[in-house]
Amino acid sequence: MCVFCKIVEGEIPCNKILESDEFLCFHDANPRAPIHLLIIPKKHVENFQEMSPELMSAMTPFIQEVAKKMGVDLSGYRLLTNNGEDGGQEVPHFHFHLLGGTKLSWSHFTPDDTHKAL
Repeated sequence: MCVFCKIVEGEIPCNKILESDEFLCFHDANPRAPIHLLIIPKKHVENFQEMSPELMSAMTPFIQEVAKKMGVDLSGYRLLTNNGEDGGQEVPHFHFHLLGGTKLSWSHFTPDDTHKAL
């Protein structure tokens, strides 16, 4: 059982923000922004490639509710997912990172890094 499934089952505690029958949102244990949340389906889905369109569609209003609850719906936030090993996915359970609470920079790649990657 993956770490996120253990959180869903209550075996590992988390700092919950919002929960529904299908989804759970909680604070990231290693935040990279003043607001850094993880949003997961309660059902184990390994990555984006395995997400059904129906589950993805149901996740949208949940994420919008989280953003509103955290007060970043109007000011802005970053919503991202890492998919697979090369995409940087560390936990094999589909999840979004919601980051906000400040003006976010994009420093993952410099122009030189991008050209080297191509």
